[in-house]
Amino acid sequence: MKASNSVPIQPNNVTKGFIIVDNVHKHYDMGEVKVLALNSINLSINRGEIVSIVGSSGSGKTTLLNIIGALDYADSGKIIIDGHDLSSLTDKQLSYMRRETIGYVFQNFNLLEELTAAKNIEMPMILTKKSKSERKKKVEELLKIVNLDDRANHKPNQLSGGEQQRVAIARALGNDTKIILADEPTGNLDSATGNRIVDLLLRVSKEGNKTLIFVTHENHIATKADRQIVMNDGLIIEDKITKSK
Repeated sequence: MKASNSVPIQPNNVTKGFIIVDNVHKHYDMGEVKVLALNSINLSINRGEIVSIVGSSGSGKTTLLNIIGALDYADSGKIIIDGHDLSSLTDKQLSYMRRETIGYVFQNFNLLEELTAAKNIEMPMILTKKSKSERKKKVEELLKIVNLDDRANHKPNQLSGGEQQRVAIARALGNDTKIILADEPTGNLDSATGNRIVDLLLRVSKEGNKTLIFVTHENHIATKADRQIVMNDGLIIEDKITKSK
């Protein structure tokens, strides 16, 4: 049954278990075959924690990220974010959470080709109650953070892959979300650029006390996180601290 709570969702004061994945299962129908993508996943992530998820192709890491981000749905089990069970939220509340609580950074950037860097960053803010002047000021701030203030009026096809990914990061930060989810943020970048992108994600997450979860297949990138989760065949096979705070 859907909750009757009005939008927006009221935050609570949870500090531990900010994101909880409780016995989550997910399968996909591939014709006559059912593929088990996630098998009894249990996970708790604290507010402000930086977590990498690694595993081979088909291990379930992107599926887990998408379900945490309410871009996909579990067959069973619960995802609880800041004390709110996603399965109990209305469609409007889920849309609000995706817009106000979670920022996404995609492997393929997902920028709108017809818009400039500045307009791409502004897009998520247009859906909020921010005024035009507030949006303009925020876009300028974000362009400086990602060192692209001189590229504000360039469209995606005029930007390098690293520059496009920095625009995508700035866009994810536009609504000052508590959570940043990044799916293979270095997947389409060369090694040096990829390292700079991850370092940027780590910096803005730490400075803003944001919870960052990123998927990668590169171990040297994964170990930059505070915590590393290793997946195989839809299971978490290892969950370890990678560095001390």
